[in-house]
Amino acid sequence: MSNLPILQRPDGRDWNQLRPVHLQLPFTKAPAGSVLAKFGDTQLICTVSIEEGVPKFLTGSNQGWLTAEYRMLPASTIPRQQREFTKLSGRTQEIQRLIGRSLRAALDLTAIANYTFAVDIDVLQADGGTRTGGITGGFVALKAACDRLMADGKITKSPIRNAVAAVSVGLLDGAPILDLNYQEDVAVSVDLNVVMDSTGKLIEVQGTGESDTFSRSQLNQMLDVAEKGINELLKHQEL
Repeated sequence: MSNLPILQRPDGRDWNQLRPVHLQLPFTKAPAGSVLAKFGDTQLICTVSIEEGVPKFLTGSNQGWLTAEYRMLPASTIPRQQREFTKLSGRTQEIQRLIGRSLRAALDLTAIANYTFAVDIDVLQADGGTRTGGITGGFVALKAACDRLMADGKITKSPIRNAVAAVSVGLLDGAPILDLNYQEDVAVSVDLNVVMDSTGKLIEVQGTGESDTFSRSQLNQMLDVAEKGINELLKHQEL
């Protein structure tokens, strides 16, 4: 990628550089796992609670379940947004389903038979990358919850198969940039969210041409940049 143009990013980062990452574990007392996750100016509380029993569609299946909820607190953005109650926006539903799918990919669900993990991702401050941050921080809280379950003697081995992390990549003036903040997110012509596990396998790729199309070679470039960022995030997760 030596032919990439030199870009001046708003915060002075290199084109393939993550924002500063901070993961504080534990953060609150009540849930089995809790993390305050910061990615630049984006801040989230990620918690995992453990409940006995599984949804009806899993009755008799000898496996557990993981479900996720995602919310942006009203004062997480300017201007303040209305709090979502029973009627969730399409964006909120799509993001919490993504988080749930991504974190279930980290688990051997047969190892948590008769348990449901409830993941809550609450955005304190939004500056881009809340869905990817929710996955990355959510995994750390999930691992802590699994460790708690083993420490309590409820299970005999960890259900974690592989670590999971996620990051965004965009195309700006035809060049890939890693880990978009809000200012960059609204400026890029292509927006890509990538979820990957610690073996290098892809879990989900969400790519959209916001104001332009993109080529197969550009997609490959963005995936390479995302993989570099995710490998760094996986190291941050090793608290």
